[in-house]
Amino acid sequence: MSQWFENRTAVLATMHGKERAIAPPLRSSLKLEVIVPENFNTDVFGTFTREIKRPDTQLETARRKALKAMEITGNSIGIASEGSFYPYPGLPLLSCDREIVLLIDKVNDLEIIGETISTDTNHHHQSITSVAQALEFARKVGFPRQGLVVMLTKDATEREDIFKGITGEENLIEVVKSFLDKSPHKSIHIETDLRAMLNPSRMKAIEAATLDLIQKINRPCPMCHRPGFEVKERIKGLPCKLCHAPTELVRAEVYSCSGCDYREEKAFPRGDTSADPMYCNYCNP
Repeated sequence: MSQWFENRTAVLATMHGKERAIAPPLRSSLKLEVIVPENFNTDVFGTFTREIKRPDTQLETARRKALKAMEITGNSIGIASEGSFYPYPGLPLLSCDREIVLLIDKVNDLEIIGETISTDTNHHHQSITSVAQALEFARKVGFPRQGLVVMLTKDATEREDIFKGITGEENLIEVVKSFLDKSPHKSIHIETDLRAMLNPSRMKAIEAATLDLIQKINRPCPMCHRPGFEVKERIKGLPCKLCHAPTELVRAEVYSCSGCDYREEKAFPRGDTSADPMYCNYCNP
């Protein structure tokens, strides 16, 4: 499907180096060039350090970023990435990172979303009372390749109470000492910097979401040949191998086209025609 994008240029709404993960696969797979607008401030759409709240859902925020970058530059293709960290479903002690990469093409009226959910995260935080604790935390999270943030308190919202992008030991020691002196309780907050350019595991997830985007673009609708024929619904009810009762596992996936609304149901998407009885509410209540 590269003919839809060949010799065209997309603007990527980022200030955090995401082009390193997004641009190369789009160029090699779709022959789509990617540029980054100068002085584009994505912090206005929310920050991981919580002083600026995300204005909307993850998808809508990515959409706003892409559209704003397109408006500023006049490009007809806009791309934006947005990440979200939360407890993995069913395993509350395990953090996961959901990354989406959204492509909007105004010429062809396309909006296609690549997505990945990764448990390979570096999402850690701790209260500390000394430089020694800060250095131990840094060692455990892979500093200095992994950047750090020091905050006066976990809920700090003032700019002077938040120091981001720490990648050197001397700087870390200096900031920790300064914040401990300011803290009335002699306790401050340290966490991994979740911005893409300082979080290698997140950059890998953004690349994976980009590859998912490319895979969806390269899946055309069987009827109108529009890119992005993708799964829009998953139907549960894979039958138990023993008693044949429906389980909570996926029995079929429904693909649909956003252009002509053609739909196609594909049974047994994982290749299994029945479920292990361990997943059956009757055989294993």
